[in-house]
Amino acid sequence: MIKMSDGTRLYVEVRGEGTPCLYLHGGPGSGSEWMQKLGGNILEKHFKMIYLDQRGVGRSESPRDSDYTLSRQIKDFEEVRKALGFHSWLVLGHSFGGILTMAYWEAHKDDIDGLIFMNCTLCMDASFQESWLPKAIEIIGNKANKTALDPNIKTIDRMMAVFPFLNNDNRWQIFTPQKKYNDIVDSATDYSKHNSDGSKVIFMDEYWRDFRPLTKTVNKPVLFFYGKKDYAIGPKFYKSVHFPDMLLVGADCGHFPFIEAPKILDNALNKYVKMLKRHN
Repeated sequence: MIKMSDGTRLYVEVRGEGTPCLYLHGGPGSGSEWMQKLGGNILEKHFKMIYLDQRGVGRSESPRDSDYTLSRQIKDFEEVRKALGFHSWLVLGHSFGGILTMAYWEAHKDDIDGLIFMNCTLCMDASFQESWLPKAIEIIGNKANKTALDPNIKTIDRMMAVFPFLNNDNRWQIFTPQKKYNDIVDSATDYSKHNSDGSKVIFMDEYWRDFRPLTKTVNKPVLFFYGKKDYAIGPKFYKSVHFPDMLLVGADCGHFPFIEAPKILDNALNKYVKMLKRHN
C-alpha cells in the first residue's frame, strides 16, 4: 500500500524484470488483479510490471473527499512512480485505461518512455455509440426501449437504459466471441473484497473527452493492439488513431487477447521492445 499526498492508500504490486511499466486497468473499476493473474506470464517476460489498483478500486482505498478527478488520478500515477524510485517508465492501458494513459501522457511527457494500448478506447463516446451500444441492442432485441434507441440522447443515458437487460448469460457477447473467456476473467478477481467505488468516474464528463486528436503529438514509440471481434471498443476503432511512431497489431479475438490470442500478443510485445531499443 502506497499512501498518496491526500492520505488515500493505493494497492501496488511489482512483478517481472526489465523496463518498468505501469499498468492502468479499465472498467472503469475493474482493478488490476485479473490482468496480473491472467496476463502476467506474458507481460512480466518483457517488463517490470507495476500493477496499480486505481483509487476507489480493487484493493485500494476510496478517497475521503471523493476526489476522483482526472488530475488527481494523474497525480496518483506520478506519486507511485516517485515512491518506487523510477526516473521514467512505460505505461500500458487496457480498455478504459487508454483514456487514463493519454491524459497521463499529456501532463507528464518527460516521465513516459513509451505507450502500450491493449484493446483501448481513446474516446468513450465513439466506442459506446459506434460499437458497444449497437451490439448490446442487438443482444437484447425487442427489450431495447426508446431511450436506448434514440441517437440524440446522451450516450451514458442510453447505456443505462440497456444495462437492466444485460446479465452473465448475454453480456459476454460484447467482449468476446466465446463465453469461456469472459468467465475466466470474471473468476480471476475476488469481488467479495473488491472496492468498486471508483467506477463512478464513468459519470464524470471529463473522462468522456476525445483523446484521439492528441495521438498525432505523441513522439514516443506506441504499440496499439486491437481485437477484430472486440465490440466493447469497436473492431474498427483503430482507424481513428494516428500515432506517428506506431506498431499496429490486430488479432482475431475479443477484449482479452492475453487469454484469447496470447501468442500474437507476445509477438507484438517482442516487436515493441525492439522498437524501444531503436528509439533509445
